[in-house]
Amino acid sequence: MPAWTSRSSTDGVNASRTLLHPAAKPLVFVLCLLPLAHLMWGAVADTLGANPAEALTRGTGDWTLRLLSLTLAVTPARHATGWHGLARFRRMLGLFTFFYGVLHLLCYAWFDMGFYVDDIARDIAKRPFILVGFAAFLLMLPLAATSFNRAIRALGAVRWQALHRLVYAVAGLALLHFFWMRSGKNDYAEVGVYALIIAILLGARVWRAWRRRAAAAQPA
Repeated sequence: MPAWTSRSSTDGVNASRTLLHPAAKPLVFVLCLLPLAHLMWGAVADTLGANPAEALTRGTGDWTLRLLSLTLAVTPARHATGWHGLARFRRMLGLFTFFYGVLHLLCYAWFDMGFYVDDIARDIAKRPFILVGFAAFLLMLPLAATSFNRAIRALGAVRWQALHRLVYAVAGLALLHFFWMRSGKNDYAEVGVYALIIAILLGARVWRAWRRRAAAAQPA
């Protein structure tokens, strides 16, 4: 066996052991909370700039998109590396995506709208980028509500998987929301980065699905 193959196999085993370590999930949990701690500290220490409310709204929105990208990256990364232990973090990352999405919506409702429901409803109907962002949040609701073993058993694996394909629609709507938000300042650089990342992650899924169908269509 070539030396590089042996090293690769050993590295894969070590990575799998690390991912399956009992401390791995608590560590990921803490890491996911660090952005919130940073934003809260910035608000207390008055280091968020001239418009702290906008910084909190933008910050929670940015981390919603980042965690959504990480959630989508779990399966392609697992297939590419063989580190199947990555799958144990997907649910947590998905729920943290929803958590930051809730915070983003609350920041908008509080800082921009003062929690006036009528004003919020009119703003959603009037501004397309708010409407698209709200639609993405609504689609995340059933995903978060069914991200538990009891829900999987109740729905059945096939229906549960079909429901959770809504994450692709969430990704598209979130990206469009981000694009429209940045278009007001003609700032598209970061939008392009996220668009490329999400396109690669979704493209990897399409490629894998195509290969499975092609393999199944071949005669035995």
